[in-house]
Amino acid sequence: MSAESTREYLARFGLDDKIITYDVPTATVQQAADASGLEPGQIGKTMAFDVKGTAVLVLCAGDAKVWNSAFKRQFGVKPTFISPDELEGRVGHPMGGVCPFDVCEGVQSYLDVSLRRYDFVRPAAGSENTGVDVTIDQLPRVANSLGWVDVCKGWRE
Repeated sequence: MSAESTREYLARFGLDDKIITYDVPTATVQQAADASGLEPGQIGKTMAFDVKGTAVLVLCAGDAKVWNSAFKRQFGVKPTFISPDELEGRVGHPMGGVCPFDVCEGVQSYLDVSLRRYDFVRPAAGSENTGVDVTIDQLPRVANSLGWVDVCKGWRE
């Protein structure tokens, strides 16, 4: 996959005009927040896990961290990240551009409830210098989500 194929994927939902291309890398939450003027929580962070051999993506708020015990309750295993050198082959996107859009066949996608406190979020759009604005109402369909989960901590007041 590439930023261009992700643009084509997002065009099917009328979101290709919502893609932002930055002149600086936005591979980390802080880089994306600094470049965009958004708060870190509003940057959609997609974490890629290996769950019993299946690539599982969890899109969460940028200020959230995986909550090990909640993840295990949800998925039946402790969280194990897919290694950076395997990301593109297993998920379809490189480190810094991982998103739930335009992914490899068989990848499962979930949304964490930490996102629900925002009207829209800006996850990556397939590369380390792109993002896309997606409303919370649009997100489940665009991300081909299998549902909302509560597997992150550190964002609640």
